[in-house]
Amino acid sequence: VQLQASGGGLVQAGGSLRLSCVASGRTFSSYATGWFRLAPGKEREFVALISWGGGTTSYADSVKGRFTISRDNAKNTVYLKMDSLKPEDTAVYYCAKAARWPIIPGAQYEYDSWGQGTQVTVSS
Repeated sequence: VQLQASGGGLVQAGGSLRLSCVASGRTFSSYATGWFRLAPGKEREFVALISWGGGTTSYADSVKGRFTISRDNAKNTVYLKMDSLKPEDTAVYYCAKAARWPIIPGAQYEYDSWGQGTQVTVSS
């Protein structure tokens, strides 16, 4: 499975963006998918996870209540809707496919395919 993330851009604080992660391969709908982000000078961190059917989601405390992860398996796409964006949300955002289920959402070793990343910049 190959993943392609898109939808990043420059937005003012308080604004919104929706990221998309499109996967190749017919079995994408069988896997949980997560979003991570990498900010300058920091380690890559977990943002959100959604199960293969969409019935289970998990969020980092820093984005809970502001970000929403969803998926459309018919389109092989996972979305990350980001509202009330803050300057500290500035990062490169990556989507990743989980290798198994269940997983520890924030454990990067649980993911075996990664997209190339999309830049999100939030200005104050």
